[in-house]
Amino acid sequence: MIKGIGIDAVDLVRMTEIIQKKPQFADRVLTKKELELYTSHSAHRQVEFLAGRYACKEAFSKAWGTGIGKVSFQDLEILRDEAGAPVFTRSPHHGKVFVTVTHTDTVAIAQVLLED
Repeated sequence: MIKGIGIDAVDLVRMTEIIQKKPQFADRVLTKKELELYTSHSAHRQVEFLAGRYACKEAFSKAWGTGIGKVSFQDLEILRDEAGAPVFTRSPHHGKVFVTVTHTDTVAIAQVLLED
């Protein structure tokens, strides 16, 4: 049974500006393991990665029905499976969590589906 569905979009130009003005923003949003992936990328790919993970976490919070605040960025972790696809490795949801992320030249979009 579907418990919730959430979607979020992040503008890449805005994310670039945030990273430039507040480099510590990545530390706030990303877990230690996510930060390891983030720092392994080029500057352009870092923007896409952070925007994508931010969108995933916001989409999860919408699917969860609380928004960020009741669930924190650090409560959620999205790593990669063996094929390279994003997968939630940490969340307060005890059922299945499905996630998809896409990027264009200007936006990162994530959708999350929670299933009991």
